[in-house]
Amino acid sequence: MTDVPMTEAAPAGAGAVPPGGAEGVRAPDSPAGARGSGKAGAWASRRYRWDLRWSPYALVAPFFLFFAAFGLFPLLYTGWAALHQVELTDPNAMTWVGARNFTRLLSDEFFWNALRNTVTIGLLSTVPQLAVALWLAQLLNHRLRGATFFRVAVLTPYATSVAAATLVFVLLFGRDHGMVNWALGLVGLDAVDWQNGTLASQAAVSTIVIWRWTGYNALIYLAAMQTVPKELYESAELDGASRWQQFVHVTVPSLRPTILFTIVVSTIGATQLFGEPLLFNGGAGATGGADHQFQTLGLYLYEQGWVNLHLGRASAIAWAMFLILLVVGLLARLLRRGGEVR
Repeated sequence: MTDVPMTEAAPAGAGAVPPGGAEGVRAPDSPAGARGSGKAGAWASRRYRWDLRWSPYALVAPFFLFFAAFGLFPLLYTGWAALHQVELTDPNAMTWVGARNFTRLLSDEFFWNALRNTVTIGLLSTVPQLAVALWLAQLLNHRLRGATFFRVAVLTPYATSVAAATLVFVLLFGRDHGMVNWALGLVGLDAVDWQNGTLASQAAVSTIVIWRWTGYNALIYLAAMQTVPKELYESAELDGASRWQQFVHVTVPSLRPTILFTIVVSTIGATQLFGEPLLFNGGAGATGGADHQFQTLGLYLYEQGWVNLHLGRASAIAWAMFLILLVVGLLARLLRRGGEVR
């Protein structure tokens, strides 16, 4: 028996050939492997940069698409229609008239009557509404039992539909059997014809607006009050300021931007007021009473466009309302800048 020389086994990892031959596996640190991983890394980095750059635009794109479709296009089309004589029965038949629809508004007594009514109802509703809202917010800002219940309760009128609220107030302000005239009779006052009197009807419509929007503005004021630093109240209390003095000299100045915001929003709402005066005297329709005594700009626009079918005139009224709101916004901006300078 002859001895066969045994070859020494190569140590693991030191030149051992894997199964399948040397060509089966490429070393990860080879130039080709580095090239492959480099391409994948470059693609991932490029994709990350694209995602970081374009994702915000993709997220906000739906808003701009809907705004262009339901906001910008109607605005531009209304401006174009305001420069034409066009009837709602045939909106494609347009006759160019230039600025004639706008110049006619300057001599239109019904337009100026609607503008006066809008301003009067806006003042009668906005001033008490914001004053009461500020008072309610001050009450809710203190520690109360069941604070959440009261905060939800003040917002309930805002959640009520315009039609339901107006119909209830029509019953309350009824001339013969209304609860308001019944209460006036208890104190020896004569009954008021709320739907036919000029100032009486405007006050009644304003009451509906006050009831619906006071709680909404109160919660806005409450949220702003809770951001006022407590140190300001503590310093005022150390100086001997009463609760009323703290409200006047600490709370109100701190809420100046919020108050200005609610004034602008309430002015916009008053300019566009439509549902309350339309339903307050259902028999009168869009005329706003027998003598147009509470016809607002919104009602006059509706009367011209959907009752008289003058789409061009209605478009001019809509743009006049838009320009009025631009002026209000500009004045609010100037007031805010004046307050910041001080």
